[in-house]
Amino acid sequence: MTSDSGKGAVPAMPQDQLEWQARVELAALYRLMDLHYGFGEGIYNHISMRVPDSPGYFLIKPHALMFREVTASSLIKVRLDADLDEAAHVNRPGLTLHGAILNARPDVNCAIHIHSTAGLAMSAHKGGLRMLSQNSIRFYRRIGYHLYQGIVEDFSEREQLTAALGTQNIALMLHNHGLVTVGERARDAFERMRDLIISCETQLMLEATGAEMIEVPAEICERVSQQFVRHDSGRGAADWPAWLRMLDARDSSFRN
Repeated sequence: MTSDSGKGAVPAMPQDQLEWQARVELAALYRLMDLHYGFGEGIYNHISMRVPDSPGYFLIKPHALMFREVTASSLIKVRLDADLDEAAHVNRPGLTLHGAILNARPDVNCAIHIHSTAGLAMSAHKGGLRMLSQNSIRFYRRIGYHLYQGIVEDFSEREQLTAALGTQNIALMLHNHGLVTVGERARDAFERMRDLIISCETQLMLEATGAEMIEVPAEICERVSQQFVRHDSGRGAADWPAWLRMLDARDSSFRN
């Protein structure tokens, strides 16, 4: 697919090996978020992946496709600085958000944005994410917050979005809107989103009881957050092939 104007979207065609692998992993992410969590919200919400060896480009799903329909070959290759909308088969808010993140953070190659129910509820929580579970500690001092300004379709909002994400954060809470996680690899963004969803659900469940809660002390949070960094760069790498095996067993068409 491409835009009629040719000003940013590149048609799908035979790709080199690195780009094709990125396409397969991104298609897998779309399927995982749909099959494992049911988070697709119709044709909306997006996951993006930087194109290897072409840092000025990224991959994103066509506007009209649902998560469960995405395949490696259907993904659209777009310039980070492209100014496109649905006429080019690219969702404008998705382009605005993901292009901003990937352009501002060269250490990030993958970004996930969803509107899960628990994530939406937590995004309107004035107190923010609390350190109530091991899952939440992954985000200790590594989550940003962005004030709601409407549907993210105006490029003028990009600077504020990236300022909220900062240079070290691995997640972003879009107030009254939803969740974002980022990572160097598809695996990192996915596992972080899994933990963020669990963290939101757990906090809301605990707060609903009205009971006194045990919050993890700051010094322990600091140590555990570093354990997560080591985990992600070490034994954590084994979980991504396991997710791919699960997908292949259910429906391997994402590889097409």
